[in-house]
Formats: sequence, structure tokens, C-alpha cells
Amino acid sequence: MKNSLVILLCFITGVILAYQGIIPTYDSSLELYILYALMFLVGIGIGSDLSSLSSPIKKYRFKIILVPLATIVGTIAACALFAIFCPLGLRETIAVGCGFGYYSLSAILLNELAGADIGTIALICNLCRELFTLLTIPLLARYCGKLAPIAAAGATSIDTTLPLISHTLGEKYVVIAIFHGVVVDMSVPLLIALLYL
Repeated sequence: MKNSLVILLCFITGVILAYQGIIPTYDSSLELYILYALMFLVGIGIGSDLSSLSSPIKKYRFKIILVPLATIVGTIAACALFAIFCPLGLRETIAVGCGFGYYSLSAILLNELAGADIGTIALICNLCRELFTLLTIPLLARYCGKLAPIAAAGATSIDTTLPLISHTLGEKYVVIAIFHGVVVDMSVPLLIALLYL
């Protein structure tokens, strides 16, 4: 939770300093290169430990794929329902939801594909998803089932929310959370790109 609060504080400080003109804005063409570097680092992270992706499949067979699949389908369905009340429109609402808590990647992607407004909304919404999950993991596990915190965490079930998921659910759910995080992580750029073909 401390890391999420630090990130939120940095974001709010950046907004305030840029709005006040204290910090000059940078050339927006840099965002594309930042995105390339981020995707390269994600690839390194996944490629450095492919066993974390293959070993759960061997252990749980293909039932384990239902967890990230439920997260992806459930998030898209909820966003489609929410789009009825949201002024953004169906595609943009689903695209923001398809960040699955991966605020850094989804914000940059949507900034490039849909504009700065949608990129900013994606950053805030996905950061809120992570913070909500960090604050409610014990409640979700108790009242909604053991897989609920993993699904709520989305892409962050492999990194920032993993320690609390492990502490709350126990070690046997760590493998599921890691597999879930890897699959959902990989779906973020794919789904967002498909929405803007």
C-alpha cells in the first residue's frame, strides 16, 4: 500500500506542478519511446521466468486459465454496462477498463491511441483499481471468495498486490496470482490495440 500511496502522491504532485507552470511540459513524442522501453522491460520480466507461466498449467491443468479469462471478460462486461451511463462512449470506456490496473502501460498506450484526455482517465482509473484492491483484499477474500482479490487486482496480481494476496490467501494462491498477472499483463496492449484498429 505504501508504494501505491507514493505513486499517487507523485502523480498528484506532477499534476499540480505542471498546472502551476513550475515544471515545464515535455515533448509528447517522448511518450512513444517510453512505451517502447516499457514494453521491452515487460518482455524481459516475462521472458526471465517463463516457468512461472508454464508450471501452474502443469499443476492445475487448463482450469487455471479460467481465472484470468474471468477477469478479462468480467471487466469488459462491466465496462460495457458502465458505458451506458458514461459520457466517454463504449470503445473508450472498455479501453480504459482494459488497463486492468496496469496504469503506467495503459495510460501511455491510450494517450497515443485516443488522446491525452483518455490517457489521463486510464491512469486515474487503473491507479484507483490498484488502490481499491490493496485496501480491500481481506474483505474481498472473506465475503466474495478466495479468487476475488486476484481478479480485482487484475494485472497487479503479479507485482504490487501479490504480497498482500499471499498474506491473506496463503501460499497456495500465489501461483494462481502470478499466472493470472502474467496473462492479464500480456492482454493489456493486445486488447487496447484491437480496440483501436
